[in-house]
Amino acid sequence: MKKINKKEWMKALECLDTHLDRPMKLLIVGGGALLLAHDLPLATSDIDAVPFQSDWTLSQLDQKVKEVAEKLHLSPDWLNPYFMSFSYVLPKDYDERLIPIFKGKNMNAFALGVEDLLILKCFAGRERDIGHARFLIKKCKNLTLIEKHLESLLDQRVPKAQEALDFFDEIKELIGKK
Repeated sequence: MKKINKKEWMKALECLDTHLDRPMKLLIVGGGALLLAHDLPLATSDIDAVPFQSDWTLSQLDQKVKEVAEKLHLSPDWLNPYFMSFSYVLPKDYDERLIPIFKGKNMNAFALGVEDLLILKCFAGRERDIGHARFLIKKCKNLTLIEKHLESLLDQRVPKAQEALDFFDEIKELIGKK
C-alpha cells in the first residue's frame, strides 16, 4: 500500500466530509493521530478511525470511505476501524483530551491525546510501536495518569495489562524517565 503524508490525508478527510449527508464525529488513533495531531513526521498507508458520539454505523461509514477511495485513488480501506479491538482499554475520560484536527460541513475529526495514544501503543506493544511510544512519552505531561490507568486495568485483570505496563516501564527506561 502507498504511504500518504499529512497534506494528502487532510484532503481525504475534506473529501469524506463532502460525501456525508448528516453530522458525524470521527475519532482518529494510531499513526494517523500521530501524523495529523501530534506532528510526528511520518507517512502512513491508512488511518485508524471510528465514528463516535454519533449515529453512524461502521458499515455506513465504510460505504462513504469506499466512495472517497475511488475518487482519490486510495486503497478501499484507507480508513479502518481495526483499533476497536483495543478501545476498551481507554480511560473513560479520554474525550477530555481529544485534539480537533478537522472541522467540515458534516464531519468533525478528533485525534486521541498523547496519554491515550500512549496507552493504546502500550497495549499493542509491537516492536514497531517503540519509536512512536518514545515520541509520545517525551511529549506527555501526565505520565502518572498513564501509570495509574494501566495499574487499574491490571487490578481489573484486563488481558495484556501486565504486558502493557511492562512496555510502558521499558519505554520510560529507554528515555531516562524512570
